[in-house]
Parts: sequence; C-alpha cells; structure tokens
Amino acid sequence: MASPVVPKMEPFIAPETRMREFTVRAVLTGAVLGLIFGASSLYLVLKVGLTVSASIPVAVISLAMFRAWSKMGGRDSTILENNITQTAGSAGESLAFGIGVTMPAILILGFDLELRACCSWHCSAVCWASS
Repeated sequence: MASPVVPKMEPFIAPETRMREFTVRAVLTGAVLGLIFGASSLYLVLKVGLTVSASIPVAVISLAMFRAWSKMGGRDSTILENNITQTAGSAGESLAFGIGVTMPAILILGFDLELRACCSWHCSAVCWASS
C-alpha cells in the first residue's frame, strides 16, 4: 500500500517577515484582560466549582479593542500582537483557576494558611504547580 502524500506545510507568516509581536500594548492589554477574566474565573470556581476557558473571549475582545484603536487613528495590530495578548490573558485566567481550586483543597485537608515567611512558599509552590 502506498503511503499518503503529505502536502508541504507553508507558514502563515514567512520567517523573513518583520512584524511587531512583543509590544507594550499587547502585554498590557493581555494583562488587563487576564486580570478581569482571572477575577471572574476565580469567583466562578469558588462559587460553582467549575470555570470556562478565557482564551477565546480574550482573543475576541482584544481584536475588537485593537480594531477600535485603529479606527480612532492608532496603529492597527498584527496577528502576532493578538497572539501575545491572547496568551497573556489566558495565562492570567489559568493562574486564578489554579489558586481557586488549590487553596480550598489545602483548607479541607486541614493545613494552616497563615502567610508567615516560613510557610508562604509552600502555598505559592502548590498554587504555581497546580496552574
């Protein structure tokens, strides 16, 4: 039996193309959206016990924000800037979820959550590992 023909993969953006990617605008927008969606995700996970991924809403909102900015006379964003914004927003939401499911579990197991210098790193390590 003959092996299937695999089409040659061509990247969406050529390697020699110079585009803006890691800009202050993209990082700040992603951080603000990550903070907003992280807070809502943390509330939802503590209230209901589950949450939704914020990756797609952050991507859509950032696209709308960047497009509105360009309509007001600002520079339009690139696809790579939108990717950075979506990644930063999604990471913020994921960290909030990790904290939201880890801290109640630690309390249920009976551990003390006093944030003294000697034990605060335990809580931080568990939260970061769960995220």
